[in-house]
This record gives sequence, C-alpha cells and structure tokens, in this order.
Amino acid sequence: MSINGISPDQYEHLEEIEEQLDTVLRELFAATRLEQGDILVVGCSTSEVAGGRIGTYSSQEIGEAMYRVAYRCCEEMGIYLACQCCEHLNRSLIVEKTCMREHRLTRVNVIPQLKAGGAFAQAAYRNMREPVAVEALLAQAGVDIGDTLIGMHLAPVAVPVRTGQKTVGQAHVVCARSRAKYVGGGRAVYDESQTF
Repeated sequence: MSINGISPDQYEHLEEIEEQLDTVLRELFAATRLEQGDILVVGCSTSEVAGGRIGTYSSQEIGEAMYRVAYRCCEEMGIYLACQCCEHLNRSLIVEKTCMREHRLTRVNVIPQLKAGGAFAQAAYRNMREPVAVEALLAQAGVDIGDTLIGMHLAPVAVPVRTGQKTVGQAHVVCARSRAKYVGGGRAVYDESQTF
C-alpha cells in the first residue's frame, strides 16, 4: 500500500483494463445518438480501477492507459473528450482548446497532478494537442469509472445506459446519455428520434 496515496505498482493487466474501457465506450456509443462535435465526459478514479478506495492509490500508468483508449474512441466518433478532475480541483475538466471555443466554455487556470486533479486528468493534460481546463460543461453522454460523480457535467435530462461491461479493473462503471426535456404534458407528441 502507498503512504502518500500514489501507487508504486507496475500493472501487468493494463491490456485487460484497456479492453474493458473500450467495450464500455463502444456499448455506450451504440446506445446513444451522439453527433460530431458532441462531448463525452469521463470521470475516472485510477485508485478504484486498481482496487483501492477513491483518492488513495492514484496510478499514473493506469491513467495514461485509460486516457489513450478514451481519446482514441472519441476521435473515431468525431466527438470531444472531457476528462473530469477530482474534487480538489472542483471537478473542473480537461478538454481540447477547440472544444472550449466551439462550446463557449469558461476556462480556468490549473494543471492537474496525481493528487490534485487525478491521474486520468493529468494524462489528458499531458497528451491532448492543446489542453485547457474548463470550469463546467453540459455533456451529451458520460462514463463514471469508480463513482467519481460526473452528473454535474451532464446536460439535462440524464438517462442511464446499461452496459454489459459493469467494471473497469476493480472500479464500478455507470454510463449515461442525455436527452432534450419533454414539455407540453399529456397532449404533446414527441420526436423520439431527436438527438440532443
């Protein structure tokens, strides 16, 4: 176990973790109607993935591996990835500067670290083309890996998406998509094919 909350371990099952995340994302994308330019928010506790309690065993190695998979899958779909920081950074997000501009997001000044932001957000900041931190956003879909509470970043109305893959490593996974609010009551007719 780690004294400072940072994992010293080398993980031999990174490929399995990457495959699990890839499966979750592909199942989520198949169940949603995301369009080019939409945003997927991902919250990830590498401590939970490694089998620890959130915030107690951060793994840079796991963060890098999971970021690579998430970014690749989002790029294939033509959507933006938003990586949620931990509570120490008020759950701000790391996104590409083009995402910030296109969605008119409010930029904040912070560089995520292992124990202040988290390994996943740190990996995003190190590897995105032009990373920036933003205060908040309203994503069209999200993945919560390790109970990191991404709900504050989902556009209303959030709808759970059940995936066959329920864990990544040891972490519990919850997925959601958003839909437009229904208005008008019982006499209204709704367009169920409408995307967000």
